[in-house]
Amino acid sequence: MNFIYLSPHFPPNFCDFVVALANRGIQVLGIGDEDYHHLPPALHGALTDYFKVDSLDDYEQAHRAAAFLIYRHGRVSRVESHNEHWMMHEARLREDFNIPGPGVDQTVKIKRKSEMKKIFRACDAPIVDGELITGRESLERFVKKYRFPVFVKPDTGVGAVAAYKIENQADIENFWQTKPPIDYFVEPFIDGELMTFDGICDQNGEIAFFSSLRSVNGAFDLVAYNEDLSFYLVRDIPADAEKIGRKIVKEFDIRAKFFHLEFLRQKSDGRLFVLEMNCRPPGGYTVDLMNFSADINVYQEWANIIAENRFSAQVERKYFAAHIARKFGKNYQHSLDEIFNRYSNNIAMHTQVPLVFSEVMGNEAFIVRSPDEKDIFEMIEFIQKKA
Repeated sequence: MNFIYLSPHFPPNFCDFVVALANRGIQVLGIGDEDYHHLPPALHGALTDYFKVDSLDDYEQAHRAAAFLIYRHGRVSRVESHNEHWMMHEARLREDFNIPGPGVDQTVKIKRKSEMKKIFRACDAPIVDGELITGRESLERFVKKYRFPVFVKPDTGVGAVAAYKIENQADIENFWQTKPPIDYFVEPFIDGELMTFDGICDQNGEIAFFSSLRSVNGAFDLVAYNEDLSFYLVRDIPADAEKIGRKIVKEFDIRAKFFHLEFLRQKSDGRLFVLEMNCRPPGGYTVDLMNFSADINVYQEWANIIAENRFSAQVERKYFAAHIARKFGKNYQHSLDEIFNRYSNNIAMHTQVPLVFSEVMGNEAFIVRSPDEKDIFEMIEFIQKKA
């Protein structure tokens, strides 16, 4: 089997997907904008071939690279990046070279919030109303109907970068003066806790593995107030999130791919609202959290699904597993030595976060685990405590 992987070197932990495919005897053909000699050593052994482009953002360059690799190696069975940024490239390559998987129309539905909202409504999932902002009048009309505060975010994109919480007329003016020239989507603001239903579907569209994370911060607060991120995988999946999540995943017809479904649980009454569906792994080091929470290898299990449609690991969620971030330039009370001396048995990984993700994910991440949720909160408090 030939498998085209876009940007195999970034983000760094996703190299493990390429290695996992190679472990199954799959020929992985990489396309990226990094020089081959600068790729991580693990990729030198895992990639069958690699085509460097000047800019992977340029679809024509990606198309020419794929054409060359197909000419050299023959028919390609799949193309993937696991990265929101390249999903439309994946879709266009599938259509242009007759490769199985989601095409452009299906990919639009999982990239544009305005489109995914239609699917949520179709399967009767709990949602808040929302609409595309077509101009000043449409935003004013929405605010008049639902009142302040409202939340506006790019119709295409992830996280809270370039998002706005609008609480008054001055915020509306600031939005129009500072927003980038892209489509925006508006919803009533919900004061809630972010949580997810994440996993992998097999080639038949059946969920083969799932997990759920809970965020200690709101995504908007991380950017707006420069907070330190912390989130963790739970041991028991909330029943309401799983029930709704399974229905939505089936409606999106996801096959041999990850899904990442975001919810808000309203603080006032515990009601659950669906926010977004992403057809990719959850961001940051969440796949590593999945591994550490159950002592499995999700990278390899995804490759097993690609190779033979089988998720072989027995999943027992033995640990809560957390990502605890710190940022450069902040004065923390406890040093690295103090942290490692105190929590050496809990720290599974400590790593520097790529700069492009640091605004939200922090500059360094401590990946920790414990069977006791109270330990997780204690570690968050200790690691992020300011002097």
